[in-house]
Amino acid sequence: MGSHALPQQVARRAAVLRVVLSCVCGLILAFTLLRMYPSLGTIVGQERAHGPAVTLLMTLVVRSEEEGGSESVDASYSRDAFRYQQIDADGNGCMIRDDILARDLTHIQFSKQKRCQVESGNLEDPYTGKTIAFQRGQATSSLVQIDHVVALHDAWNSGAKNWSVSKRTRFGNDPFNLLAVEGKANQNKSDKHAGKWLPSNKAYQCGYVARQIAIKAKYGLSVTAQEKQGMLRALHYCPGQPLPRW
Repeated sequence: MGSHALPQQVARRAAVLRVVLSCVCGLILAFTLLRMYPSLGTIVGQERAHGPAVTLLMTLVVRSEEEGGSESVDASYSRDAFRYQQIDADGNGCMIRDDILARDLTHIQFSKQKRCQVESGNLEDPYTGKTIAFQRGQATSSLVQIDHVVALHDAWNSGAKNWSVSKRTRFGNDPFNLLAVEGKANQNKSDKHAGKWLPSNKAYQCGYVARQIAIKAKYGLSVTAQEKQGMLRALHYCPGQPLPRW
C-alpha cells in the first residue's frame, strides 16, 4: 500500500504546485498590464487611483466633447476677455508677470530703475526639470514664460465663456493658476488639457494634474471625458496625491 501512496502524494503536490504557480503568474501578468496600460483598471472596474486629488476630480462636471474641446474653433473666444496683465490684481504696484517671476525664481536680481522688474534669476522648471538661467532681454526673456496651468481657451470652453468680466479677470490673473516655466514647454502645451498634454518631467505630472483639478474645482469648470481619463492615468502612479493649497 505504501508503494501506491507515494505516487499519489507526489501527484497531489504537483497539482497544488501548478495551481500556486498559475496564481503567481496571473498576479504578475495583471500587475504588468496595469503598469503598462493604467486605463485598464478603469475598463475592468478596478480603479486604483485614490486620494484627495481623485476625490475632488470626481466632483467635476464632465461635459461632452461636442460642447467644445480646448482646440475647437470658437469665434467668440478672445484671450483679452481674461484681461491678463491688464490690471494690478494685488495692488502692490507690480505687473503679474514680475510677481510670478519673483515667486518662482531663485537668486533674483531686480532692476535698479524699476522696483518690481526682475532682471535675472534661476528657474527650476517644473515642466522639464531643467534649471534655466533667466536674463531679461529682447532675445532672452521668452526663455521663461508664464503659463496658465488651466489654459485660458480650455477655461473658456469649460464654462468661462458664461462668466462675468470680473470673474474672468480674476481667473486670468490668479497666481494660483500661473507658473513660470520653460518657454518651449509652454508653447508645446499651448491650450491642451491633461488628456492631451502632460509635463515631460514625470516627477511633476501628479502635482500638475492635482493643481489643474484644484483650479477647475475652485472656479467651477468642467472637464471632458478624455481629460478626466488623462488625469486618472497620471494619478494611478501617485496614490494619495494631495491637493495644493489655494
